[in-house]
Amino acid sequence: MAQVEATTERIIAADAETVFDALADYSGTRGKLLPEHFSEYEVREGGDGEGTLVHWKLQATSKRVRDCLLEVTEPTDGQLVEKDRNSSMVTTWTVTPSGEGKSRAVVSTVWNGAGGIGGFFERTFAPKGLGRIYDSVLANLATEVEKG
Repeated sequence: MAQVEATTERIIAADAETVFDALADYSGTRGKLLPEHFSEYEVREGGDGEGTLVHWKLQATSKRVRDCLLEVTEPTDGQLVEKDRNSSMVTTWTVTPSGEGKSRAVVSTVWNGAGGIGGFFERTFAPKGLGRIYDSVLANLATEVEKG
C-alpha cells in the first residue's frame, strides 16, 4: 500500500489567529465552510479545536463516499490535526503568518492507498479531486474571515 497525499494552500487576507480560530470552531464556523461534498456534519464531542470529535460523510466522487469520524488535536500552535477513526486518513491544517494582516493556510491529507490497479488510479486522481474540494473549503474560509 502506498501513501496517497493531497495538499493545497491559500493566502488569506486576515491574521493567522483569526483564520486558525475559524478553522478550530467546529461547533460554529467550520460547518459553514464545507462545500456540497460534505454531508451529515455533526460535532459529537467538544467543538473548539483540541478534543473535538466530529463526524461527516465526504463524497469525493459520485461513487465514493467516505464516512469520517475525526479526532482533533493541536500538536503545535497554528496546527489542527484531524485523525479519522474509520480509516488511515489524517488531515493537517497549518496556519502561519504571511506578511502584514495576511496568513497562509495549508491543508494536507494523507492516507494509505489501495494496492494494484485501483491503487494506481487512486494515487493518480484522488489527490487532484481532494485538492479541489479543499480549495473550495479554503475559498469559503477566506470569504468568512476577510469580511470581518
